[in-house]
Amino acid sequence: MVTMSRETSFPPGSSLYRPPSQFFRGCLGRFATGVAVVTFDATTADGTVKRHGLTVNSFTAVSMDPPLVLISIQRSVKSHDLLADRPFAVNVLGAEQEALAMNFAGRPTPEGAPVWVEGGHAPRLGGVLSWLDCTPWAAYDGGDHTLFLGEVREFDYRSGDALGFVNGQFSTIHESAQGHESLF
Repeated sequence: MVTMSRETSFPPGSSLYRPPSQFFRGCLGRFATGVAVVTFDATTADGTVKRHGLTVNSFTAVSMDPPLVLISIQRSVKSHDLLADRPFAVNVLGAEQEALAMNFAGRPTPEGAPVWVEGGHAPRLGGVLSWLDCTPWAAYDGGDHTLFLGEVREFDYRSGDALGFVNGQFSTIHESAQGHESLF
């Protein structure tokens, strides 16, 4: 049972009624995330290999030893089944790469056209803020999503502001003056 704690909830018969899932999405949307594109190669039904990519904001580090990351992919996405048991790259986008994010979210524009780079295990995108080349580690049921864990085999990053997402809008996550190295 889902319990809402919104003071302005309306009964299901009201024209102002919004289902609990909308409030849940709104609640989750208050958490600012980075934006990444997951890229991989998959063989189509006719036997040709095709490049795939999808924009995600459900990406997180899982383990340092071994180095593992997690991506959460909605089961209804066309690429979901193609990703199973395939190497993939996580491409973290810079603040200037909003058009690239939209391209892989299904709204392509000429300025969002990808520049592909051959990775060691999976194709990746050129010019991104950071990238992690991964081989499959495990996959777990996550309700209407699948949680894919990848073992990071290669990685790199550059300086710059990150592309963020909060409240249904892109934002900029400014690079701090000192890198994470100063914390250790």
